[in-house]
Amino acid sequence: MAPSHPADPKQLSDHARIWYSLKCAIANSSGFKSWKGELSDPEADTLSLDYLVRRYLRETLETLAY
Repeated sequence: MAPSHPADPKQLSDHARIWYSLKCAIANSSGFKSWKGELSDPEADTLSLDYLVRRYLRETLETLAY
């Protein structure tokens, strides 16, 4: 799933621009792609990229906390 691009990134707040850039970088990382590949196909295809990246970050941090 390719990240969708905003119509005009200049209209985004600084926070939104940072999150968008971070989300794109994470979505293109090998770790995220591997993690996403372990999800069931229907689940991975129906959820938003924003949700998937947030879930990936949460699960990764939970794993590191152990």
